[in-house]
Amino acid sequence: MPDLKKSSVQRQIMESFFLGYQAFTVRPDEMLARRGLSRVHHRILFFIAGYPDLSVKELLGYLGVSKQALNIPLRQLIEMHLVESRTADDDKRKRMLRFTAEGAKLEQALRREQVRLLERAFKQAGEEAVAGWLAVNQALAGGAVRD
Repeated sequence: MPDLKKSSVQRQIMESFFLGYQAFTVRPDEMLARRGLSRVHHRILFFIAGYPDLSVKELLGYLGVSKQALNIPLRQLIEMHLVESRTADDDKRKRMLRFTAEGAKLEQALRREQVRLLERAFKQAGEEAVAGWLAVNQALAGGAVRD
């Protein structure tokens, strides 16, 4: 286990984390920017892809943001016909989110870019390192990651 009491070790670990995340997001950020979208839009698309017919309330929970913070980017995705919002069958006050065909296509393109990067990194690091990486990220998420 690395000695996190040493400043140089802290910096090395944090720098690799920051640079890894930058590499993970740079291509999707460029793809989104061409549409006038940003990383917050990507996070919304990511969770809608994972949970079709996700309620706005559930999405707020995943993102850990307020309704006010979600309002503008979600409205933009709806206005761009990437996401649709419909009333739930069981509760007319509840809004359910799902992709349009164009939204699904965009999310798949974004994911494809990130999967390519992960495949390359996983192949280079090896199975044991990948298992450790997953364990560290799940510990960082504090149990928020679903199976």
